[in-house]
Amino acid sequence: MDTVVDIQVAGTTRRTDREKETAINRAFEAFRQVEQACSRFSPDSELMQVCARVGTPVSVSPLLFEPLKLALEMAKLTKGAFDPAIGKRMEDYGFNRHYLTGQRIESFEIESFMADSPTYRDIVLNERDRTVLLRKPLIIDLGAVAKGFAIDLAARELKPFYGFLVNAGGDLFASGLDESGKRWEIGIQHPERKDEMICSVSISNEAVCTSGGYERKSEKVPGVHHIIDPKTGLSPIEWVSCSVIAPFAMMADAFSTSSILMGKKKGRMLIEQAGLKAIWIASDLQIVTVGGI
Repeated sequence: MDTVVDIQVAGTTRRTDREKETAINRAFEAFRQVEQACSRFSPDSELMQVCARVGTPVSVSPLLFEPLKLALEMAKLTKGAFDPAIGKRMEDYGFNRHYLTGQRIESFEIESFMADSPTYRDIVLNERDRTVLLRKPLIIDLGAVAKGFAIDLAARELKPFYGFLVNAGGDLFASGLDESGKRWEIGIQHPERKDEMICSVSISNEAVCTSGGYERKSEKVPGVHHIIDPKTGLSPIEWVSCSVIAPFAMMADAFSTSSILMGKKKGRMLIEQAGLKAIWIASDLQIVTVGGI
């Protein structure tokens, strides 16, 4: 997933070292399994196999079905501001290089800028049969939910322990208390100074995920980063960063991206109506909080 995954197990536990090591290994394995299912950068991933079969229902594993289901729910909730059918446009903007091999993934030809370009409405899920049907040729991008999903699966493997932290490049779930018996203190990265934190939050049994346009920028289109408005083809500029605190990482992941795409007023309403907490950072580095932080 092009990130460093760090797992910490805090405090004493009745579990043996072997049991702890086994659980941690299973937690790391969750990331590998989700990547194999949801990666847009591997032609042999389960996701890309679905994208290659237009017009035919394809049976998929829960590792693909569940994050895709949430992505489509977010698309409906945001009226298309968040849209997992944006994968081809991501490719066109240069976000198609595999982080391990450096190879660029070039999918089949799709007109991603036409009036009848594919949208989330062209992705049909059948919950009973657990199938995915694509009505049009399109590339699905699950970058705003897959990592959060993997964090949640890893956290499930570690639930028997007193306290733990699953941190995937700053997106994380913190359970219980830290080694000192206190709530986990989580730093929010400064958008302009990579090695600094701009603020911090104290959490327990919650996830924090941050979306921002300051790390991954398009090599082809000036002013565009990896968060793209599917309707305009441009990147939002009102917020440079949004961190969302939620009960689950996949939820925090999806809402952080969605709130940036929806702008100040609608993004705030989205977070408030969901009963979540958020920290936004504006382009002038002003910090705005929602949800009683």
